[in-house]
Amino acid sequence: MLTLPIHRQLPFVRLQRYFFALSLLAVVGVLIAIWKIGINFGIDFVGGIKLTVAIAQETTDGAVTEALANGAIEGSVQRLGNPAEHRFLVKLRQPEGDATQFVDSAVAALRASFGAEAVVLEGQEAVGPRVGRELLRKGQAAILFTLIALLIYVGFRFDFYFAPGAIVALFHDVLIATGALVVVGREFDLTILAALLTIVGFSINDTIVIYDRIREHGREITPETINTVVDRALNDTLSRTIITSLTVLFVVVILYFATDGVIQNFAYSFIFGVIAGTYSSLFIATPIYLWLYRRFPQWRKA
Repeated sequence: MLTLPIHRQLPFVRLQRYFFALSLLAVVGVLIAIWKIGINFGIDFVGGIKLTVAIAQETTDGAVTEALANGAIEGSVQRLGNPAEHRFLVKLRQPEGDATQFVDSAVAALRASFGAEAVVLEGQEAVGPRVGRELLRKGQAAILFTLIALLIYVGFRFDFYFAPGAIVALFHDVLIATGALVVVGREFDLTILAALLTIVGFSINDTIVIYDRIREHGREITPETINTVVDRALNDTLSRTIITSLTVLFVVVILYFATDGVIQNFAYSFIFGVIAGTYSSLFIATPIYLWLYRRFPQWRKA
């Protein structure tokens, strides 16, 4: 198995309070940013108009977005179907005036850039604010139910010393990825929601690998030896954790620079999710496990 030539006696437990304080500062900073700046929800959640457009020439999501911007129209663009067909889904925010005139202006902006004969409006759909709020509610529920399900799974798969740390780590990862979007003003839509759920799956996998290594040494764990056992488990899995995370990180970084539009937004949020997920598995999940082990000795008797 491929391993990295890294020092195998890193003092994770001794340094955990410093990393935990760093995480707390990061979470507080993200919450302040969300409060001050606010999340830039896309039309999936706030309502707007979706246009299906076919362009009879080779172009990209970014070029379509730029064409809309030239007409002073803000929107997000997603490629549809076969790339050779050059069909795009254009999402426009809810207009303040006449919706028909607004759609005409968007189509006119595209035709001004690509030619009147090259742009065909294949369909349009209005998304009301009420529908958007319902989607947002369901998205929040999806993340909440996922965290609850994982809490139960980890609790039964290992024991309930492990479960709270895993869930706090996942919450940390989702919050950091959301904060990265807020700071730069990127749009939060259904694609980003899918990215956050994917981040949850990636992060819990890393955490479970570490937890499994700790459980392998379960017979050796006592209040006097637990720090040594946890340090050994973290050092034993460190090479695997770094290699796995770097493999995923390389892919999403390339995806970020090679694409645009909603796929680029997905890759952007996932970059921060991978970094936060790797960090939290090492420096959030296990310190909480240690704290619970020492704070609630009655659970050990049970």
